[in-house]
Amino acid sequence: MAGTWHVLGAGSLGGLWATRLFRAGVPLRIILRNPQRLAEYHAAGGLALIENGASRVYPILAELPGATTPIERLLVACKAYDAEAAVAELAPRLAKQSEILLLQNGLGSQQAIAARWPESRCIFVSSTEGAYRQADFRVVHAGRGQNWLGDPVNHQAPPWLAELDMAEIPYVWADDIMAILWRKLAINCAINPLSVLSDCRNGELLNHPEPLHRLCNELSEVLRACGQRAAADGLEAVVLRIIEATAQNYSSMYQDVRSGRRTEVGFLLGQACRAARQHGLATPELNELFERLQTLLRCHGLPAD
Repeated sequence: MAGTWHVLGAGSLGGLWATRLFRAGVPLRIILRNPQRLAEYHAAGGLALIENGASRVYPILAELPGATTPIERLLVACKAYDAEAAVAELAPRLAKQSEILLLQNGLGSQQAIAARWPESRCIFVSSTEGAYRQADFRVVHAGRGQNWLGDPVNHQAPPWLAELDMAEIPYVWADDIMAILWRKLAINCAINPLSVLSDCRNGELLNHPEPLHRLCNELSEVLRACGQRAAADGLEAVVLRIIEATAQNYSSMYQDVRSGRRTEVGFLLGQACRAARQHGLATPELNELFERLQTLLRCHGLPAD
């Protein structure tokens, strides 16, 4: 169980994990991308976590990617489109038999990293925890959720899961993490793009049942073709429940577009469309949705992949 955690990405989920591990006494370091960010972090006095309206600052040690300390366990909490390049910058520091926890949306980035660094054990993580960044180095824990962790290659649970218990980080070790990731991808593909194109909160999507129905049918076909029958079963009912439960919320993709941030569309809707093509599936709804979303992103001056 001994070993230092390195957390790459001090945003919402990365910050949430880092502060909870630190206050539980787990050895930990945050990796910041450049000297300016490191100076700003030191000026802030550490990483702040706001829970139930109370704020506390945790003076977690921070370092740059070029530090020389070996990395045994790396939590990668940056965006999917940055993940592979971020790990590549740290690759010279990865210890033998290191572990890389990948906390990215969608699919594609995890597989690329696992294939590029086969000597490391890559653990995929899917999270429903509510967290957002209030300001630089200030993270709000907005709602307790769940974290699913799993290794598609080696199903044996690692001993350091006990550290998550100590840190009160909710988790489930999943023997079939891919089913969970595929199901989450399909849910995001059904909700996020439509909310962006309709310029609406999640709940307003219930006013458009037919597009949702057709999308869920095509996504279910894609999941089955990819060998994810369990993820496909009852998909539309799950999507509708999530829309109702988050009716007043704006989707993460909507918030990214509204804030002028790059989206992870290539690892969500793009991944679903690629999987459909690979299996020879006709998915006109998905393809049209992807094209319309790409057009909108280009109009906003954002990358369309």
